[in-house]
Amino acid sequence: MAMESFPVKPKLKTKSRTPQQSSESFFWSSFRTQQIPDLFSVPSISFSPISPHSFAAANSASVTIFSSKTLSPTATISSFKDSVSSVSYRNDARLIAASDLSGLVQVIDVKTRNPIRRLRSHTRPVRFVHFPHHDKLHLISAGDDALVKYWDVAGETQILEFRGHKDYVRCGDSSPVNSDTFLTGSYDHIVKLWDVRVRDSKPAMEVNHGCPVEDVIFLPSGGMFATAGKNSVKLWDLIGGGRLVYSMESHNKTVTSICVGRIGKDSGDESDQYRILSVGLDGYCKVFDYAAMKVTHSMRFPAPLLSIGYSPDCSTRVIGTSNGIIYAGKRKVKNNEKAILESEASSFWRIRPVERTERKVLRPTSFRYFQRGQGEKPSEGDYLVMKPKKVKLAKHDRLLKKFRHGDALVSVLESKNPGHVVAVMEELVSRKKLLRCVSNLDSEKLELLLAFLHKYCTVPKYSGLLMGLANKVVEMRVDDIRISEVLRKHIRNLKSTVEAEIRVQQSLQEIQGIISPLLRIAGRR
Repeated sequence: MAMESFPVKPKLKTKSRTPQQSSESFFWSSFRTQQIPDLFSVPSISFSPISPHSFAAANSASVTIFSSKTLSPTATISSFKDSVSSVSYRNDARLIAASDLSGLVQVIDVKTRNPIRRLRSHTRPVRFVHFPHHDKLHLISAGDDALVKYWDVAGETQILEFRGHKDYVRCGDSSPVNSDTFLTGSYDHIVKLWDVRVRDSKPAMEVNHGCPVEDVIFLPSGGMFATAGKNSVKLWDLIGGGRLVYSMESHNKTVTSICVGRIGKDSGDESDQYRILSVGLDGYCKVFDYAAMKVTHSMRFPAPLLSIGYSPDCSTRVIGTSNGIIYAGKRKVKNNEKAILESEASSFWRIRPVERTERKVLRPTSFRYFQRGQGEKPSEGDYLVMKPKKVKLAKHDRLLKKFRHGDALVSVLESKNPGHVVAVMEELVSRKKLLRCVSNLDSEKLELLLAFLHKYCTVPKYSGLLMGLANKVVEMRVDDIRISEVLRKHIRNLKSTVEAEIRVQQSLQEIQGIISPLLRIAGRR
């Protein structure tokens, strides 16, 4: 009678030893973070829009310019009398605008590092200064006097003054598609959209964030903008009349700064994906995908974070902290990717559709299916075979495997780990090689052995083996000990240690003799 057989289907999914890392998390983890210390708090960071994309950091009463390639300072501008609060590059990277807490706004030549314009009109500290993205002639500033000013840089004169906020104005951004409109955010919870073509000082639109606004940015399309305040980052639809699209609340403390960054893939649709990077006082940096409305990556830093910047070529990420340390992350860029990024650097703020593209699944009919490397992730139908990790042996273990018993004993004695030494000695006893190794030791190695016996022979968990070994060493190497003064000194120390241990044991036996009758009497009761 034929028996019917049933094939067993193998398990398609196995438990991974390490959590799976998405391709985007792998991209953000590829930034090698380097600390730039010896600074004061860094409230503002601005990247140059022109290659090689150096960045400027506000640092106490100065502005320091760093190279994005070496992450080292290249120049320091110290023409300020008070702490610098905001810094901004012009779109041609020839000028830098910076404001300080005295209310002064300076326009500085990058090459000569000398101020060429000094704009004085604010009566309180200026917290925000910005060059419009497509405008070289004008400048925007705002401060604690609740005023927003629009400047003519060439004439060093104020063109417009916008009055609408009721509290400190701390942030703003200009439109990437229209140089006449810009946003400002204030501690009165309101974000206002201004148009310089409207001269009656009335905002074109305003939205309520619900708490003091710390930062505001336009998204690359120009039709949406993001605001940050308290522990939330909110997305607003500008074309839809200021409609709230989404509120991301993954921070535990106040979000201090946000910026827009592009994922630097080789080419294709993935290279057109933008992310919002946010930092807060909780020390976290979050990467938010506003197309899928979810946080895709998170990074933790050991200090409250105040500012963040991301280079247009997707190779450098800079984060400023309150304790004066800049965490600059540098990513290696491939040659083909570098060429693509340099060609697109000038059009970083152009309008692009944000699309979600899934990775193409490899089929057995394609050539790439058979050229997969170890970094390829398994598909759902693959059968996984997990290889055990190779155990890294210590030096004495490798010597024991090669049957070099004497070298193994000397190596473990030099490590000064008593547990390892005793374990190697027990292994040599089982192989009947310990006494031979002791007899072949020269004077220097014998000194190591005697020093070890003097230190650990009275330890209870080692004394059973080491006391017997000490007697054998003295019997076998008595001639060598008599010749060497150093070895005789070790023997005298060993003798004194053993005698002290004997006295301790005798005292313990006397105490035991006194306590034993008392314990018996107590037991009868």
